[in-house]
Amino acid sequence: MTQPVESVVHRSQAKATRLPSVDRFLKHTQLAALIAQHGHRFVVEAARAVFALRREAAAAGGDVDVSDEGLVASVQEHIAQRLAPRLRRLINLTGTVLHTNMGRALLAPEAIAHIGRTMAAPNNLEYDVDSGERGDRDTLVENLLCELTGAEAATVVNNNAAAVLLTIAALAAGREVIVSRGELVEIGGAFRMPDVMASAGARMVEVGTTNRTHPRDYQQAINADTALLMKVHTSNYAIEGFTAAVSESEMAKIARAAGVPAASDLGSGSLIDLSTWGLPREPLPQDMLRKGIDVVTFSGDKLLGGPQAGLIVGKRELVQKIKKHPLKRALRVSKLVLAALEATLAIYRHPEQLTQRLPTLRLLARDPGEMLAMAQRLEATMRSALGTRYVIEIVSLKSQIGSGSLPVDRLPSAGFAIRAAGEKRAGSALNALAEALRKLPVPVVGRIADGALLLDLRCLEDEAEFISQLGELRIGEIA
Repeated sequence: MTQPVESVVHRSQAKATRLPSVDRFLKHTQLAALIAQHGHRFVVEAARAVFALRREAAAAGGDVDVSDEGLVASVQEHIAQRLAPRLRRLINLTGTVLHTNMGRALLAPEAIAHIGRTMAAPNNLEYDVDSGERGDRDTLVENLLCELTGAEAATVVNNNAAAVLLTIAALAAGREVIVSRGELVEIGGAFRMPDVMASAGARMVEVGTTNRTHPRDYQQAINADTALLMKVHTSNYAIEGFTAAVSESEMAKIARAAGVPAASDLGSGSLIDLSTWGLPREPLPQDMLRKGIDVVTFSGDKLLGGPQAGLIVGKRELVQKIKKHPLKRALRVSKLVLAALEATLAIYRHPEQLTQRLPTLRLLARDPGEMLAMAQRLEATMRSALGTRYVIEIVSLKSQIGSGSLPVDRLPSAGFAIRAAGEKRAGSALNALAEALRKLPVPVVGRIADGALLLDLRCLEDEAEFISQLGELRIGEIA
């Protein structure tokens, strides 16, 4: 009995190329292993998809490989592509440490280990082991946050935008919030303070001017409908020149005199004085609370070095009001985030070990001489991998912290500036190289600036991994 076949006719030729039936093809010995590994249905779907692509190629007049070996290879490749995770590791050579598009802060090994231990089994997310009764998930990190910041109470939501939104909704819905015009920030993703105010149901009252705001501006704007005075740390831009701003301690005094709370959104939210490691100093939540601010919000995945989260700390009465708002349940964090956050916060109990145990701080505080030495070690391997099409040079570079933190400040670094060997189509040559680096098993991402592809080595810690895959670099033809 003959096996059924399928004719695939080339538009440009009068001859037919025959595909086997899917049933016969599935009996191929190499497919048996795939079926055992992935299941019959999954492999059948892959085979049908490959056959459909072959028919489309033939109809377009292309050469079609219908050999068993070619079809098996295509099915294997199709399965590999379907199963490849979309979320992948990258090698970040952009020079931006807290890169928003690359996941911001790297988690500490302790945080990753704590996630593994607690997620693989039932845990006490909302269970009080001592009393045997239902618990509150906030208690898993509240004591740590209060210990580190000096706050009376704390709660956590899924990011800082949510923290600001929830705080305003809980404390000022239907009423007025006073904020300086110079602090009406917009950050990534079109997160605008005026929009957040409106979404929270509050009426925003702008005071002062873009460059100068004085205490009297707040005092004159306060009325019976005022619910909150708010200060927003302008972490993603800077105004220089003829400027004036109201300090947190001044604003807190004005708020107390008027009988309304004062809130401060710090955004990046470092918990330690970065100047200890020669970095620019950011305002700290504990500083704000000591100055009389009632509620402070900040991020978990920026300078703090933990998972994405919005942290709210402050006066117990106000934090309790925030926690009871209906939005809190919609914005709460999962057990994964709480596990990572708890382990990250615990590291701060050992400040002298932070640069060893907290990846974000380690990368920010890295000695530029270390990056220069690494570039010198890698230079010969890089030259060999790139060949004669490119000219490579070791250069001094300026890294940035990223994610809106300290936008004016730059960190001295070192790395490579790679240029096309010829002037002709130099831009295309750099784009081709950048694409080839992104196609490596662990994609390598740099940045193109000033006619060169710059590879900043500040965030490269695994030299061996980087070197091992340079042999697989395949630079396409320049268009």
